[in-house]
Amino acid sequence: MKISRTKFVILFLIFGFAFQFISNSLLGPEIQLFPGNGEPFLGTGSPIVWKSTVSTILLPIKMVLIGPLSPLFELPDPPPPFLVLAFAIYWTVIALVLHYLLSKIYAHKKK
Repeated sequence: MKISRTKFVILFLIFGFAFQFISNSLLGPEIQLFPGNGEPFLGTGSPIVWKSTVSTILLPIKMVLIGPLSPLFELPDPPPPFLVLAFAIYWTVIALVLHYLLSKIYAHKKK
């Protein structure tokens, strides 16, 4: 793969946080990075058809990106840096695994 591991992880984190912010802002009642208290973290059960459809389409992606860390949303009032740090660590691991797999696939195809 022609992209360095560090650059790949940084881009993955930037796009992960941007995806999270945009999807929560579009599908939620207010603009936010992470779901608030009482809101579903994976999507919305909105009566608005387009919101429900977009939420259904994004559900598999959100299950991978934020599903395993969903118990963090049940904490009484976690400080925002705690959530950002937890997601950054989790997404860094995902990015490193993806980079490794993609570099192996790329190297195999070059042979």
